[in-house]
Amino acid sequence: MNITERYTHESEGYNPFLIREGWQVAQLNYSEGAKPENIKKLDIHYQTDEAFLLITGKAILVAASIENDSIHYDMEEMKEGVTYNIPKNVWHTIALQEGAKVLIIEKDNTHLGDFEFYDFNASQEAQFLNEINKIWK
Repeated sequence: MNITERYTHESEGYNPFLIREGWQVAQLNYSEGAKPENIKKLDIHYQTDEAFLLITGKAILVAASIENDSIHYDMEEMKEGVTYNIPKNVWHTIALQEGAKVLIIEKDNTHLGDFEFYDFNASQEAQFLNEINKIWK
C-alpha cells in the first residue's frame, strides 16, 4: 500500500505538478528561455506570494520595482536549501544556468491567470544582462 505520493519533473521548463485547494507546487527546470540572454520580461502575481527553493544548479532570483520605465533590481544568486519568497505585487523573474532546477510554491492555479508581464525595451534588456553578469562573471 502506497500512501506517500511521489512527483518528479525531468523535462525542461515549468510544470505545476501538485495542485491542491489553496496551493500548488511546481518545478522550473532549465530551458533556453531561462538563460539570461533570452529573458525579455518580468512577471508579477497579484494574488499570491511565490516561494522558491533551489534543488540543484545555479540560479539568480530577480525582484524588481518599476517606476516610469526605470527598473531597480534586487538580484540574488540562490543557495541550495534556502527558501526565498517573492511577495505578491512584486515584479520578478529567475535566470537559470544549464542543469538548474527550482521548486516553486504558490497559490493554486496561479499559472492559469494570476500574472501580468512587463516587456523589456532594448536598454532595459541590456541593463538586465549587465546586472546578471555582475553576479555570474
